[in-house]
Amino acid sequence: MQFLVIILFYTLQVYYLGFIYYYSLISLWGYKLNKLEDLQPNKSFALIVAAHNESAVVGSIVDNLQKLDYPKELYDVYVIADNCTDDTANIARKAGASVYERFNNELRGKGYALKEFFEEYLFKLNKNYDGVCIFDADNLVSKNFLIKMNNRLCRGNKVIQGYLDTKNPDDSWITVSSALAYWITSRAFQLSRENLGLCAALGGTGFCVDYNILKDLGWNALSLTEDLEFSMKCVLKGITVHWEHEAKIYDEKPLTLKASIRQRIRWMQGHWDCAYRYTASLFKKAIGDRDIVALDAAFYLLQPSKVIANMFVLIMLFFKLLFPGLWFSKIILPLWLLVISLGINYIIPISILIKEGISFKYILGLIPCYFYGLTWFPVTVMGWIKRKEKQWVHTVHTRSLTIEDIQKREGEIGGVVIE
Repeated sequence: MQFLVIILFYTLQVYYLGFIYYYSLISLWGYKLNKLEDLQPNKSFALIVAAHNESAVVGSIVDNLQKLDYPKELYDVYVIADNCTDDTANIARKAGASVYERFNNELRGKGYALKEFFEEYLFKLNKNYDGVCIFDADNLVSKNFLIKMNNRLCRGNKVIQGYLDTKNPDDSWITVSSALAYWITSRAFQLSRENLGLCAALGGTGFCVDYNILKDLGWNALSLTEDLEFSMKCVLKGITVHWEHEAKIYDEKPLTLKASIRQRIRWMQGHWDCAYRYTASLFKKAIGDRDIVALDAAFYLLQPSKVIANMFVLIMLFFKLLFPGLWFSKIILPLWLLVISLGINYIIPISILIKEGISFKYILGLIPCYFYGLTWFPVTVMGWIKRKEKQWVHTVHTRSLTIEDIQKREGEIGGVVIE
């Protein structure tokens, strides 16, 4: 029995450290931003906004999308009013969007709404768009968004994720923690993979898909994290998801810890679900085709298990410091390995935030952000327990801002302002 415990302890430590050093090494490629020259606008787009009872914010994003710095004849704005019981549809129409209303109490959730909209409406139109961009109703979008997506499509990219930012970082310690996580991830995870030729991760909103690719593949990503599922389907088809660092999408984050936990449990439910369904196929493709992109995607699906291993190692360190005489305290890997890994967890995020031009005010938010990080452990466990549940939980959005409000805020406090 003791032998098995020793094997388990060493395995978890090596597993945890392997992830830390792997992602830390890859993050080094996120420090350089290779800016693409803007090309002449010629690609056409369908801009899709998924909305469920979003009357407080839907008007703002439709107005925002109508004013993008791109020829108006080359894009159309659509809103999917999904099982709405408020005035979302009317507000969207008045703002200038074409509205598709659906009512289905059985097939609920964004994935089902997108699938029905594409199959029953968009693909039947006599319009051959070049790209389809998907947003959430609480978003705002930088005015150069379609210019950057045009650049990518013209260069042959088929799936492109824009820079996910936060609309309301100043609202609470939860929103600033979320913002910090996104700012760090944008370089350490997303930009680094773009520079290495690996697959970026779709973030659920602010992404563009080549129209023909979408029509050929169909939208069959119906899990609670339809973005992750679609990403994995793309990788298995040999399609790389690209990252566009200069096109921003501002997303409203939950104000309270309770609301944040509820949202993240849904994310983890979907992540575990996708991990169980796609990890083996990705490893098979990685080995059979010698495909490093598929291998990296498989590692990404295993991220929740890394969170659990991380917490286990922290608990072990805690007991080692308090009870150094206990037998299992002596089978922990050399302390310097763990200390370096903890140092990496601080040094890399701080250096990335400085590189992003984030103000010192927000960098100080890393202090409560690490408590926020600890909440990922119960969130991940609950996500695993509820992984087979498919009930979609709506996140309430109330922050009605304009893109000009955000540009003014960023200009006053620092940060990368993208117009």
